[in-house]
Amino acid sequence: MKISGPVYALNLFDVSNKEEYLAYSKRSTKEVQAHGGRVIALGKFRESVLGDITPRSVLILVEWESREAFEQYCNDPVLKDLHPHRVNGTSNYVWQLFDKLSDLKPILK
Repeated sequence: MKISGPVYALNLFDVSNKEEYLAYSKRSTKEVQAHGGRVIALGKFRESVLGDITPRSVLILVEWESREAFEQYCNDPVLKDLHPHRVNGTSNYVWQLFDKLSDLKPILK
């Protein structure tokens, strides 16, 4: 089942090159907003409580207006010089999209 509307992009990663990641983060905030995204959570790893995923040092959760808005940000030719800074400045990147739900009914059906 495809759900239209907002999606959440979960970003988990380690910073491997501070200068590269700073070059990305200084510009990306403005570009994310311009493409219909909104950072709703930033986090630094504290502790692992349960689960088998290898911890990452950084969490960023972005709400995008739609899957299409996310894709436009990723594929905008104007930003082709921006995304390599993210790639070169991070390691162990996990980037997953989640549909926004008002409740768990669609999952529990």
